[in-house]
Amino acid sequence: MKAVVESFYNWYTSNIRNPRYRWLVVVGTLAYLFSPLDLSPDFFPIIGWIDDGIILTLLTTELSRLVIEYRNDRKNMKASQFNADEVVNPAEITIQ
Repeated sequence: MKAVVESFYNWYTSNIRNPRYRWLVVVGTLAYLFSPLDLSPDFFPIIGWIDDGIILTLLTTELSRLVIEYRNDRKNMKASQFNADEVVNPAEITIQ
């Protein structure tokens, strides 16, 4: 059972990080959450909600990682642009 869970997790994370399949995985996950067809039906009070909770947690975790990575990349890009566009102090300019 552990191998099945790990393989699903690895498949999910690799596909959600791939920009080509990202929205397909997000829409598929949301369709699964709102669909009446589940691995364990929702009319069982606690057991039916476990699979939905796991899938929702996985989706939220991966999307938050993507947002954090995007923000860090933007911050690093702005910092590198600022360093490249350093302000020159006119007092330091010498004419030869």
